[in-house]
Amino acid sequence: MNAKNTNLPKILLVDDEPDILEFLKYNLEKEGFIAYTATNGKEGVAQALKHLPNLILLDVMMPGMDGIETCQALRDSEKLKDTVIAFLTARSEDYSQIAGFDAGADDYISKPIKPKVLVSRIKALLRRKNTQNGQPLQNTADITIDPERFIVTRKGEELNLPRKEFQLLNLLMSKPGNVFTRENILGDIWGHEIVVGNRTIDVHIRKLREKLGDEYIQTIKGVGYKFMG
Repeated sequence: MNAKNTNLPKILLVDDEPDILEFLKYNLEKEGFIAYTATNGKEGVAQALKHLPNLILLDVMMPGMDGIETCQALRDSEKLKDTVIAFLTARSEDYSQIAGFDAGADDYISKPIKPKVLVSRIKALLRRKNTQNGQPLQNTADITIDPERFIVTRKGEELNLPRKEFQLLNLLMSKPGNVFTRENILGDIWGHEIVVGNRTIDVHIRKLREKLGDEYIQTIKGVGYKFMG
């Protein structure tokens, strides 16, 4: 059994449809993952705290505690701050995706999806998470960002940023004054395997400006964005 090897990546699947859970669990374990399952949001949070998975796949539409609420509850736990969370759902509307990212999700994957493609997406998410670990502290006169502790402060005040906003700010601050194209941002933050529109980037930039102020992130029309340190 895979579960005996604690070095294997652990995946938690949260969905209210048993057939989907069984299908996903089988395919993930076949690819060398340890897979746990939960049939609702409340059980998903309990299982996550028990097993501390590397990645959690969440459905959006679940009775009681839906996927968005579950994601927010998971992100509220200090024990799960480094866990990758991705939605796997039939809901593909823009507003649903934005709500998912705002709740702290790292990815939003639409059903149906072929098992091999899903496994590829999971591996890409885990790779990106691993490469983000160990990054040094970054700071300017006003803003300090600590990737290890997942903390951003502006003029001494700690800011609460959802994961994607944090990663976007961390990317822009890695090279102040450097222009990051939309393609750069999509590849580094969302991955080339993930289909995300320019509107998603714009929404995250707008939310960062609301929290930081308009003077820090400059739009280069038709190209991308840069951080003004």
